[in-house]
Amino acid sequence: MGTRVARGFGQYSGVARAVERVGERWALLIVRDLLAGARRYSDLKQSLPRIPTNILSDRLKELQEAGVVRRVPIVRGGYELTEAGLALAPAVLALERWGWSALGEPAEGEVVSADALAVSLHAAFRPDAAASLPPTEYVLHVAGTSLSAMVAGGGLDVVPIGPGALPQPHRRTATAAPADVLELVVEPGAFRDLLTDASAATSLRAAAADIGMTVLAGGPGLVDRFRRTFRIEPVAPDDAAGAAGEASVA
Repeated sequence: MGTRVARGFGQYSGVARAVERVGERWALLIVRDLLAGARRYSDLKQSLPRIPTNILSDRLKELQEAGVVRRVPIVRGGYELTEAGLALAPAVLALERWGWSALGEPAEGEVVSADALAVSLHAAFRPDAAASLPPTEYVLHVAGTSLSAMVAGGGLDVVPIGPGALPQPHRRTATAAPADVLELVVEPGAFRDLLTDASAATSLRAAAADIGMTVLAGGPGLVDRFRRTFRIEPVAPDDAAGAAGEASVA
């Protein structure tokens, strides 16, 4: 069977055209994972365990036809984003931040992939705050997934680490390994609280008790630094309603 063509909305609109190309179920999650770099079909299937294999194949074909994804000749079975696909990064990060307002508690069977966790960190990253802080490495272990986030100046470089991590190119940060390292083990719900907790002055002991994290290396000062560097402001229902009212067109 051929790839199913997305039905048009019959509207001459940029939003309509965008949704026609990347609005099918699973499409934006594939784009999200490819923001981290080239991925094989098997890598995408592992990161999205509930996607049927035929749907993954269809979505990849559709995204290729839309000019969002292309095959990677040097990686057998590999895919990467085109320039047009990479241009979706701000939209994906905005959706990640918006979605945290509805995140809630993890449902049974929900997983945290390395690529999803990396996007969360990029969405929460505050380069202006980081620029005034010393270079720091943040090592996070969330639900069996491990990442190293290197922050230097206003730059952020995130790579998966540990068993099962995909091979990565050399880190993009030019700085040497920083002396300051914070290593945390955090449950998925606790990771949400860590990025949204407004109290930057909470003591390390209270933070660990309140949000259920275990500190393997570093101290209270580095926990505070993490919270200053990574933060997502949830959109409250009243805020959303007010923003909608302000943005409405008569």
